[in-house]
Amino acid sequence: MRISRANVLSLGLVIASFVMAAVLYSRLPEAIPTHWNARGVVDGHTPKPWGPFVLPLMMAGIYLLLVVLPRISPKGYRMERFQGVFEFVLATTLAFLFLMNALLLLAGIGTAVPMERVVPAATGLLFVLLGNVMGKLTKNFFVGIRTPWTLASDEVWLRTHRLGGRLFVLAGIVIFVSGLLGAGPNPVLVAVSIACIIPVIYSYVLYRRIEGGKGRSTNNEGPRRFV
Repeated sequence: MRISRANVLSLGLVIASFVMAAVLYSRLPEAIPTHWNARGVVDGHTPKPWGPFVLPLMMAGIYLLLVVLPRISPKGYRMERFQGVFEFVLATTLAFLFLMNALLLLAGIGTAVPMERVVPAATGLLFVLLGNVMGKLTKNFFVGIRTPWTLASDEVWLRTHRLGGRLFVLAGIVIFVSGLLGAGPNPVLVAVSIACIIPVIYSYVLYRRIEGGKGRSTNNEGPRRFV
């Protein structure tokens, strides 16, 4: 695996998350708050020793994907064609989880954290960043909008991801603003649902349209002549 700035950043975030948890470990309670409801009230805890390290371990697993997935991707779906975008996606996701880990630890040591505002705002920013690069993903089995119809057609894949990228950006803006305003979970659920469902439906409709056009083109050729 080549060493890029995104690789270095991703590894640095993983290491920093473990260091942060280890440094604050003695100040944390025996049960760490790990889930908040829509009103920002803690409704779930994870006991030590796993509680402080749940997200760091998840981040380590995601970083391993950076190493493994490009090597096991089958022929015809190689990830090297969008390696830089893939690295950006993972680094952005790890940055989001690093922030969540920091907030979780701060809440654990007694710091007042407005999770009902910060988490949606951070999620919205994540959607915007991912949406901006979604159109650069090429066909593969691991990253992107992987429906039977996008995987069956390069054109359907490309056009679906262009639409999906725009919808992710718009959804991210809605989620970000609703988080800052404390608008609650409903705008978030609606925005995420639209951004996820419409591209799936679009990929099916577009695939049927393209395949139907090919069928009509073949039928219009008329009978073949054999010499």
